[in-house]
Amino acid sequence: MTLAILATLAGLAALAWSADRFVSGASSVAAHLGMAPLLIGMVVVGFGTSAPELVVSAFAAAGGDPEIALGNALGSNIANIGLILGITAIIVPVLVHRGVLRRELPLLLAATLLLALVLLDGSISRIDAGILVMALGAQLVWAVRTGTRRRPPGEPQDELAREIEAREAAAGMSYRAAWAWTIGGIVLLVAASRVLVWGAVGIAERLGWSDLVIGLTVVAIGTSAPELAAAIVSARRRETDLVLGNVIGSNLFNTLAVVGLAGLIAPSAVEPQALTRDLPVLLAFTLALLIMGFRPRADGRINRLEGAALLAAWIAYTAVLIGTAGG
Repeated sequence: MTLAILATLAGLAALAWSADRFVSGASSVAAHLGMAPLLIGMVVVGFGTSAPELVVSAFAAAGGDPEIALGNALGSNIANIGLILGITAIIVPVLVHRGVLRRELPLLLAATLLLALVLLDGSISRIDAGILVMALGAQLVWAVRTGTRRRPPGEPQDELAREIEAREAAAGMSYRAAWAWTIGGIVLLVAASRVLVWGAVGIAERLGWSDLVIGLTVVAIGTSAPELAAAIVSARRRETDLVLGNVIGSNLFNTLAVVGLAGLIAPSAVEPQALTRDLPVLLAFTLALLIMGFRPRADGRINRLEGAALLAAWIAYTAVLIGTAGG
């Protein structure tokens, strides 16, 4: 048990550090190659922030523990809204632009409903997984096209591009160094994920918890830790729109890519609790985000009271999971 706990903690720490190195390196490589800032934000950074969930879930599925993969995706999404956005809104109210309410949040709700639909028969097949991955591809194509149309020709690079340039200048990251950090980050991500999954499975077996519950709690919270740290820093700088964008992008990738990849690797049955308990909770959190952010004819705002409600709901849900885990 002690070895499993140490392996889990070491895996989480290495996962957080390697994910940060991978995102920095990959963003710099993309900038050096002349990739459009929109693509860097959506594909490189969006994938990078979900890389821990993606790699952990892939190895869990390949190792015969697909329920950890599903639990990781569902638990991370719930933690992103309840824990991360909840804490952020308590520090400083979160601004919700009208464009986000019209496009991205309904898209996230639709992706969550699609996940519920493909899991409704109590299993995830390769066909189900393929549908999720294709939906992600369609969403990326749509977002790139609409984003390109909204940006007039010759417009200066957006804030994300300037941020990437500033980071490169501060770090002095050359093209070769960027590739080194990208490849090294991926290698360490893979190694850390193997250690984390091994430790998490060991803890679950000793405590009598199911793979689904360990994925919803230990693994989900651990893989969301980098986003939580970044969210607190952004909240202190009052850059809450970045936090909201990261949460929406991460949840879309988790819902479509993480579950989809795990299903392609290892089709499996789905525990009834995932359908009767966890998916409804995720849907409720996503709907709450839409309702809290809505303001007629104006940008929305998630205030401190609503943030506290989100955080309290997440704590209550996690307490129920742990309290009933051995039952």
